[in-house]
Amino acid sequence: MSELIENRIRRAQALRMHQTLRSAVESGALEPFQDISLSEAVVLGLVNQGVRHFIGIFGHGTTDVGEVLRIYEQEGVVRTANVRNEIEASHAASMLKWKYGRTAAVFTSIGPGAMQAAAASLVPLSNGLGVYYLMGDETTESEGPNMQQIPRREQELFLRLFSVLGPAYTLHTPEAVFTALKRGDAVVNGRQKHTPFYMPLPMNTQPLVMHRCNLLEFPSASPESKVICADRHVFEEAAELIRSSGRITVKTGGGAARVSPDILSHFLELTDAVYVHGPQVPGLYPASAPRNMTVGGSKGSICGNYAMANCDLLIAVGARGVCQWDSSGTAFPKARQILSINCDYEDLGQYNRSLRIQGDAECVLAALSGLLEETGRAHADPDWLESCRKKRAEWDAYRQLRFDHPVLFDEKWQRPLLTQPAAIKAAVDFADEHGCIKLFDAGDVQANGFQITSDDEPGRTFTETGASYMGFAVSSMLAFALEGGTDYPIAFTGDGSFMMTPQILVDAVRYHLRGMILLFDNRRMAAITGLQYAQYGSEFRTDDEVEIDYVKMASAFRGVKGFYGGDSLPALKLALEEAYRHDGLSVVHIPVYFGQDEMGGLGVFGDWNVGNNCERVQRTRHEIGL
Repeated sequence: MSELIENRIRRAQALRMHQTLRSAVESGALEPFQDISLSEAVVLGLVNQGVRHFIGIFGHGTTDVGEVLRIYEQEGVVRTANVRNEIEASHAASMLKWKYGRTAAVFTSIGPGAMQAAAASLVPLSNGLGVYYLMGDETTESEGPNMQQIPRREQELFLRLFSVLGPAYTLHTPEAVFTALKRGDAVVNGRQKHTPFYMPLPMNTQPLVMHRCNLLEFPSASPESKVICADRHVFEEAAELIRSSGRITVKTGGGAARVSPDILSHFLELTDAVYVHGPQVPGLYPASAPRNMTVGGSKGSICGNYAMANCDLLIAVGARGVCQWDSSGTAFPKARQILSINCDYEDLGQYNRSLRIQGDAECVLAALSGLLEETGRAHADPDWLESCRKKRAEWDAYRQLRFDHPVLFDEKWQRPLLTQPAAIKAAVDFADEHGCIKLFDAGDVQANGFQITSDDEPGRTFTETGASYMGFAVSSMLAFALEGGTDYPIAFTGDGSFMMTPQILVDAVRYHLRGMILLFDNRRMAAITGLQYAQYGSEFRTDDEVEIDYVKMASAFRGVKGFYGGDSLPALKLALEEAYRHDGLSVVHIPVYFGQDEMGGLGVFGDWNVGNNCERVQRTRHEIGL
């Protein structure tokens, strides 16, 4: 065995025992100055920050990193998951952070693999999740075009590309690793709104050795820094604004995901407000609570959009103001002012007529609650809560009518099929009864899903509406296996999303995933077909006539089991029970109705700046002037 490998083994063993480099050095297990290659320094540095999961695909651009990971996994320090697609790797890493708070590293080769991971990094970018990306890169000596580099004779093109997405640093020199790790730590761990960090690794610098590298120079993981405004005058102004308003709506976005439900509930009582949530945060405030008007936005609910359209004060908590969150800026036509609460000042600046309090959502709500208790609570217009409750009852009845008519005749399939609302409702109820975690893919399934889900606690449903990345739900299931299978995930996906990233059928077996995919099949991109009909009256190239036997497809992977979901609610419930008993990944194929019958969907109650709607929606937004 070479001295290089012996020393790597010794360092890995010391890290396994002491967790951090500082502890290993201070205990005497490691000498502070060691000869270390750049590849090992990157792995050491990430492990020192608590990264234990490395997920991706090796190629000629990362073979040296792979050799380091081989030894560190052999010694029980890290777990390396080789998957079938870099997009899948990124989605799994995102879910590890989102659900479990685990920072992971995605590794790729140079070129197409790096580009795939970069595309998928839109998910953590949009949802405020810290993930490291290690990408192979062209050599620094530019001896000629490197295979799979961007084919232009310019320097560091991948760095320029990744820097458009977020913070990035090319490891052009081994000793630059400390700066790269510090900058990565600041955005992946330290700041409150996390973001990915991209580290291109030139192939020729990876094996270079740093002599007498100081182990104490490696940064450890920073605690998250919670920002809060210290200007009491701003809080007093906000309290007075609340007391002077008669129709208050509190709406939360993804930045409020970690607010204590008790603090939120107390704030709603003190402000006498109604509550509306974005699709990312169901269960933050119980769905069954009288003040909960459910989801609002372009694809919101009757009651949620009513509460937004008729409030005179909107309190926006942890929101970016995404187009579908606020109906492309048209959702609050009667709001005299907006009280905006966010840790990110760029997000605070979304609206005019806004009083802005920068800070951690929970801290700000707690401080405002304390001030309202001191100076007097708010008392809303007595008709406000009652009028909203009537709209909530109207919405509940509207949904129930569709649940009570679960089957419609489908022209394409030429037989009666379950509607998507009825099938999703049955599956949501099943998931809740069995304590499963619900994951919703982009598209029609996602939109119906967040209109149906009625969680009474947070963290039970994950809906990736930040980037609306098709295939996220099924790929992200891998995170549950990597975390040890403590939770049972159910991915709700459409046929379009599933066929974009079906690699989980392989990796579920490889990593012993126990979970379920519910595949709602209407042989089309139904969300876009629906838009086409609503806007132009005709469908164009969003239909699909190809018949796929998904039960056979799933069962072709030894360890995965396929089930037919049936054409009725009793048949579906039986299939769900059987699929849940399978010790592995189950796929339940559920053909669902698509057509013009209003009982086949849950409708649209908000605006969106798309297609031939743009002129009207933009005119309305400018008239409102937010």
